[in-house]
Amino acid sequence: SRESAFVHAISSAGVVFAITRACSQGELKSCSCDPKKKGSAKDSKGHFDWGGCSDNIDYGIKFARAFVDAKERKGKDARALMNLHNNRAGRKAVKRFLKQECKCHGVSGSCTLRTCWLAMADFRKTGDYLWKKYNGAIQVVMNQDGTGFTVANKRFKKPTKNDLVYFESSPDYCIRDRDVGSLGTAGRVCNQTSRGMDSCEVMCCGRGYDTSRVSRMTKCECKFHWCCAVRCQDCLEVVDIHTCKAPKSAGWISRT
Repeated sequence: SRESAFVHAISSAGVVFAITRACSQGELKSCSCDPKKKGSAKDSKGHFDWGGCSDNIDYGIKFARAFVDAKERKGKDARALMNLHNNRAGRKAVKRFLKQECKCHGVSGSCTLRTCWLAMADFRKTGDYLWKKYNGAIQVVMNQDGTGFTVANKRFKKPTKNDLVYFESSPDYCIRDRDVGSLGTAGRVCNQTSRGMDSCEVMCCGRGYDTSRVSRMTKCECKFHWCCAVRCQDCLEVVDIHTCKAPKSAGWISRT
C-alpha cells in the first residue's frame, strides 16, 4: 500500500541521515568527512575554498543501499521491486536537501575569503518532502516481462525515481482488521478543535466521539531560581478527553 511505500522510503532516508551524521561526528572508523571536497571552487558569489567538514552523504547512501536493500535483492517479485524503488526514493530525498554553508574570513567580518562545506538539512525537511510524495504516490502494476512496472491508471504520469509507488490500495484503517494490521480508530484520542488529521471528524471516521472529564496533575507557576534551577508547583487540572466511538455494525464484532 502507499503506507508501506512511505515506511520504506522514510526508513531508508533515516539510515542515510544517521550514518552520514555519524561519519561527520567521527563516530565511525570506516568513514569521515567527505574526502572529495578539497581545493577551491566557485559559485554565484565568487571563489571559495572547501573546508570544514562536508557531510559524506555518498558514503551514507552507499551504506544504506547495501544494508537496507540486502533483503529485497534476494527476491525477484513485484513486492521486492517496489520496495527497492521506494528505498532509493528515500535515499535521494536526503541528498536533495544538501546545502552549502560558508564562513567568511577577513577584517571586520568581510568576505575577502570564504570557507564552505556541504551539510545536510534538518531531517524534518526530508520527512515533509516524503510526506508530500506519499500523498501523491502512484499505483503501478508489473510489466509483462517482470523487469519493471507501469502505471495502473493510464491517465497518470509515469513515476520518476523520486516518486513513491505501490501495488495495492490501502485498507480501511477506520475498522480494526488484524489480517491487514489495522487497529482501527475506536478509542483513539482526537482533537475536538482541530481541522487536521487528528480532528475528531477525521479520526473517528464520522462515527462520533465520547467525551470524558478527567483530573490530572500538571506543573505550573514555574520560576527560575538563581542559579540554576527551575521550580514548579503541582496543580490539579480538569480537562475534557475526546475518544472515538466504535462502529455499531456486526462487522466490528466479527473482526476483533
